[in-house]
Amino acid sequence: MPRHSETRNMPYTPQQMFDLVADVKRYQEFLPWVAATRIRSDSETQMVADLVVGFRSLKETFTSQVNKRRPDNITIDYIEGPLKHLHNSWKFKSDGQGGTEVDFCVDFAFRSRLFETLAGQMFDRALRKMIGAFEARAQELYGSTGINSSSAHSAA
Repeated sequence: MPRHSETRNMPYTPQQMFDLVADVKRYQEFLPWVAATRIRSDSETQMVADLVVGFRSLKETFTSQVNKRRPDNITIDYIEGPLKHLHNSWKFKSDGQGGTEVDFCVDFAFRSRLFETLAGQMFDRALRKMIGAFEARAQELYGSTGINSSSAHSAA
């Protein structure tokens, strides 16, 4: 069962980071292995979304509930799909200098032994690639410093 936690300092506001992570409908534009997204329902505090994820010829759809507490945190809990369980959390805390301390945690397990084996072999590399994709997306949306830039939420 892969599990990972880490903290990163980002030169963007908590609101900007919140908006980036909460923009699930755009994940297919920048996250590796996300082939498609479908938002089943969305409100200010909760979303239910389907993600089609794949690696090579293997593709699976899973559904998650996204709980949003603007601008402090986002938690994602698994509803249905190929996993035994999934819990993912993002916490956004101002660093007092215009940036954000981002705490990220993911814990999941696949039902399929094949996927579990593949995930175990590639987990660290895949996680670094995914976190790098979020960082690159933030830089693309907000610039290299992020301070005094508008948020994706207000630009939408």
